[in-house]
Formats: sequence, structure tokens, C-alpha cells
Amino acid sequence: MTSYVENETSMTFAFDVKEILDLIMEEVLTQEGCPYEAQVNLLITDNQGIHEFNSLYRQVDAPTDVLSFPMIDFVKEADFSVVESGEADYFDPESGELVLGDIILSAEKVNEQAIKFGHSPKREFAFLTAHSMLHLCGYDHMTQKDAAVMEEKQENVLRKLGITRDNE
Repeated sequence: MTSYVENETSMTFAFDVKEILDLIMEEVLTQEGCPYEAQVNLLITDNQGIHEFNSLYRQVDAPTDVLSFPMIDFVKEADFSVVESGEADYFDPESGELVLGDIILSAEKVNEQAIKFGHSPKREFAFLTAHSMLHLCGYDHMTQKDAAVMEEKQENVLRKLGITRDNE
């Protein structure tokens, strides 16, 4: 399992971003039964940076908290068998790892939402990372039913790792 983190801001957190990303990544992939070693890229930006990405890729003229760019065309959530027929498209030729995709996260939104929701920036970062990892595994929240599934999975990951509001 490999993760790459780039922080294009001057903002830092009081926790190790890569460590939390790796914990979340490992737990989500275990929970979803991913049979491959995998890799994820995380870009930490500010509200202006994520606003630009949101405008460009989603045609939404506003900042958001996190964006996910899955590399796998899942037919069914977390059905990793889809990658077997497209090895050249889905696997890093150097490492052999499954390339899940990219996450772009606004450090400003992490801090703003931590205050708004009454928990730590670490918990908010972990929540957004778990949310994005589920998107990279093919989940979405376009319907209430799908949103409920994602919310339950996110909470299960955070609870398993002990990153909950109760543990702050």
C-alpha cells in the first residue's frame, strides 16, 4: 500500500496527515475486501485551490471540502474484479499496485468544519478521507439509500480506528 501526499498550502495540522491517510486507506480497503495492494494520491490545497478544481471538473463555482477522482470504472461498488480485464489501465507498472485514484482536500474546510461540527481537525480530516476513499471504491451518495450506506461505512471505519467524537 502506497500513499502520496502533497501539501500545496502553508497550512499544517497537529497530526501526521500521511499516517491518518494510511490508516484510513488500509481500513477501508480491508472493509471493502480489496484483494490488491493499492495506491492513492492526496493533494492538500486551500479553498481557492479546491474552488478551481470544483469549477473545472464539476462545473460548480464554489469551494468544497473534498473531491475524489476514482481511476476504476466500477460496475458495482467495491467489486474489484472489474480491474482484472484491464491490468494496463488500473495497475502501476512499476509497483504493481492498483491505482485507486486521487483525493483533493481543502485544509481550510477541514478546520472550518471541525469548528462547525464540534470536533477536532483530525476527526474531520479522517472523516473526509474515509468518505473520499469510499468514492474511490465506487460508492456514491446520489440517493438517500446510497448516502446512508456511505455514512454507515464511514462511521464504521472511524469507530474501528478510534477516531470518533467520543475519543477526542
